[in-house]
Amino acid sequence: MRETLARLLHPLNLAGIATWLAVAMVVRPGDMPPWRNDVLLLAWLLAFLGASAICERYKAWRVACFAIEATTTLALVWLADNRSTTPVLLVVLVAQMAMVYPLRVVLPFALAVNVAIYLLLGHESGDNNLALMLSYGGFQLFAALTSHYARSAEEARDRLAQVNADLLATRALLADSARDGERLRVARELHDVAGHKLTALRLNLRALQAASPSPQLQLAEQLSAELLGDIRGVVHALRDPHGLDIDTALRVLAAPYPRPTLQLSIDDDVVIEDPALADTVLRTVQEALTNAARHGQAKLLAVRLHRDHGRLRVEIEDDGRAQFPLREGHGLTGMRERIVAMHGRLHVSQATRGGLRIEASLPA
Repeated sequence: MRETLARLLHPLNLAGIATWLAVAMVVRPGDMPPWRNDVLLLAWLLAFLGASAICERYKAWRVACFAIEATTTLALVWLADNRSTTPVLLVVLVAQMAMVYPLRVVLPFALAVNVAIYLLLGHESGDNNLALMLSYGGFQLFAALTSHYARSAEEARDRLAQVNADLLATRALLADSARDGERLRVARELHDVAGHKLTALRLNLRALQAASPSPQLQLAEQLSAELLGDIRGVVHALRDPHGLDIDTALRVLAAPYPRPTLQLSIDDDVVIEDPALADTVLRTVQEALTNAARHGQAKLLAVRLHRDHGRLRVEIEDDGRAQFPLREGHGLTGMRERIVAMHGRLHVSQATRGGLRIEASLPA
């Protein structure tokens, strides 16, 4: 509901409603019968609002709304007394369509409707009608280009946000990998240098204590033994696998998407140390996010990572609308190739909520 309201309150829609009000004030006086144009104006407004509120999953309904807008505009031009004002509704329609379709679709459509309007206006004052339609055609072209570039800017902004999130997620994994490498280096230095020298020191202290016993030598030998034990404990802690912070990387990756919302569940026993494995998991979830947002129009994407018989299982499910039988595009094909390269398996099916379910099994 909130998303629909946000769509309706888009500045383009507010401008369209204002234009409709202006046309309604001009068209209604003097029309006989009066209800005829009222019905056409109301149908145009409802179709306009419907096309603005409908999301991409209802493409056929949106096409129907655009068709109703075009038809009612033509009917108003034909039936209304003030024919010079009603074609302005076509400017709004063209701007609205350019926010959805490419210019190669919008401009031929606008040209066809303008030709139809010119024919409806008749030939009794052909020069005036031609000038009128050329002026409206200029407004329509301007509106189409404005909407087109606005949509291009929004798409570029979204792509930039996704690329930035991808870089941040990758940087988080690289930082974890660098920290693990530094911990391993420090552990080796402590074991190879400090550990060996403390062992030699303890042996010498023990030999001195055997040759010439004294409380001080005994205390020094005891302290060296305790220090050697502490260093071994530190080395063990540094070598203990902490794993890469895949949780943070996945959440950073999903941050730019207004929808779907990421619902992430990672079992406590899941530890990913291999950067290549972490990158495969990251790219798998990334592709699932892209598919759910672009094709499925999902609101929720549930991701679970857990271990099963020594393998890492990645289960992804969205609540969108997946069409089956499924035709795998470049995204799913690349996902499958990446997982197979890691000696894993991928299974894609329909989720219980109608969306897409992706199950990947990888050697951990």
